[in-house]
Amino acid sequence: MNKKKEIIIGFIIAIVATVFGFYLYLVFLSPYSFEESIKVIREGKLWGKVLGLAAIPNLFVFFIYLKKKQDYRARGVLLASFVLAFAVLLLQFL
Repeated sequence: MNKKKEIIIGFIIAIVATVFGFYLYLVFLSPYSFEESIKVIREGKLWGKVLGLAAIPNLFVFFIYLKKKQDYRARGVLLASFVLAFAVLLLQFL
């Protein structure tokens, strides 16, 4: 039971890191305002590409968990990364 809890914590942290990466991308890297960026992404069907960029912070979270020897949380981050990669794949073809 404790292993599942640690994996779920890692998964949730990875999703939060992705949302944070998405926000950082829109605020600091996009030449448009927040609302305009969302509009450009929606109209250009760029959700998959932006989501792929937003998942980069998961890499840092994964290695932090490995360094702290929290392997089950690292597995949760890896699981979330696979789910996000599958979502990017689906968004690219829809």
